[in-house]
Amino acid sequence: MSSRRKADASSLVLAAAEVDAVDYGELLDVIRGRIREAQFNAAVAVNRELVVLYWQIGHEILIRQQASGWGGRVVERLGVDLRREFPDVRGLSRTNLSYTRAFAAAYPDETIVRQLVGQIPWGHNTVLLDKAHELDERIWYVRQVVEHGWSRNVLIHQVESGLYERSGQAVTNFGRTLPASQSDLAVELLKDPYHFSFLPGASAMEERELERALLAHVRSFLLELGVGFALVGSQYRLEVGGQDYYLDLLFYHIKLQRYVAVDLKVGAFKPEYAGKMNFYLSALDEQLRKGTQEPSIGLVLCKERNRVVAEYALRGISNPIGVAEYRLTDDLPAQLRADLPSTEQLESELAAPENGDSASEDVLPAA
Repeated sequence: MSSRRKADASSLVLAAAEVDAVDYGELLDVIRGRIREAQFNAAVAVNRELVVLYWQIGHEILIRQQASGWGGRVVERLGVDLRREFPDVRGLSRTNLSYTRAFAAAYPDETIVRQLVGQIPWGHNTVLLDKAHELDERIWYVRQVVEHGWSRNVLIHQVESGLYERSGQAVTNFGRTLPASQSDLAVELLKDPYHFSFLPGASAMEERELERALLAHVRSFLLELGVGFALVGSQYRLEVGGQDYYLDLLFYHIKLQRYVAVDLKVGAFKPEYAGKMNFYLSALDEQLRKGTQEPSIGLVLCKERNRVVAEYALRGISNPIGVAEYRLTDDLPAQLRADLPSTEQLESELAAPENGDSASEDVLPAA
C-alpha cells in the first residue's frame, strides 16, 4: 500500500474514532433523505416538462390542422421527418403524435397541464385519453393518481371498473352524524356499487362463504375498498352485557383515523340492518376507540338495496352508517365483465414493477 493510501486509511480510522456513532448515523440519514428528495423532485420536473412538451406538440398540430384543413396524413409525415431529425428521441412515432393531438384537444388550457396533469406520467395520460371521455372524469382520476400513487395497471383497473361513477354514491347519514369537515371525506370513502368481480361463481354464496371468499382474495378486496384500509379482523368479537357479538369484517382507515365495520348481506337491505350496525358502532367506540381516533363508521353491504328504504332506515340513527350494493361477476353487464381483469391478471398486474408503466417506446424521451 502506498504511503498516501496508508495516510487516507489512517485519517478515516481517526475520524471514525472521533465521531459519535449516533450523531453520524443521524447525519447520514439526513443527507440520504436530501439526495433522494432531490432525485424525486428532478424526476417529477422532467416528467412535467415532457408532458408539457407533448401538449405543445399536439397543440401546434391541432391549430395547423384546423387553420389549414390538413388531414391525418400530416401526422404520419411529421413522424417520419421528426424521427429522421431526432433518431435518438422516443415518442415521435405517428401513434404518439396522434396522442399528443388528442391530449391538446382534451385539455385546451396549458395551465392545467402544467399545474396538475403534468404531475402524472405520460403513459397514465394515454390511458385516460383512451378510457375516460369527459374532462371532469379525467381530472378526477389525475387527482387520484397524484394522491395515491397508482401505477398504470391500477389506473386501468379503476377506470374500467367505473370508480369515478361509483365513488361517493352510497346512501349515508354522514351529513347529519359527522362534522362538515369530515363528512365529505367519509362520503368519498364509500362507493356504490362495489365490484367483486374477482369472485367467480359467488352468486349462490351464503354470508359466511362470501366473507371467506373476500378474505381469500384480500388483496383484490382491499384494492376495491380503496386506499387507506387496513384489515383488523373477521368475525371480530364484541362483548356487550355478558353476550358475544361478531362483526363480519373490521377495518381501520389510516387517513381518516377511524374504524370501519362492514356487515355483509347476501340479500336485499332491510331496515333492521341499520339498527344492528348502530349497536356495533356504539360498542366499537366504547371498547376500541382511543384518544384522537375519530368515531367509527359502518358499511352495510347488500346484494341489493332500495335507496328510499335505506334513507328512511338511517334517519334516526346516531352513528355514521352507509348502505351500498355489491356486484358479482354474474351481475355485471357483459361488456364490463369482458373488460375487467381476472383475479390472476389483477394479481399479476399489481405485482408488476413500476417501470413497466413506460415500456412503450412511443411514450419515452431519449435516455
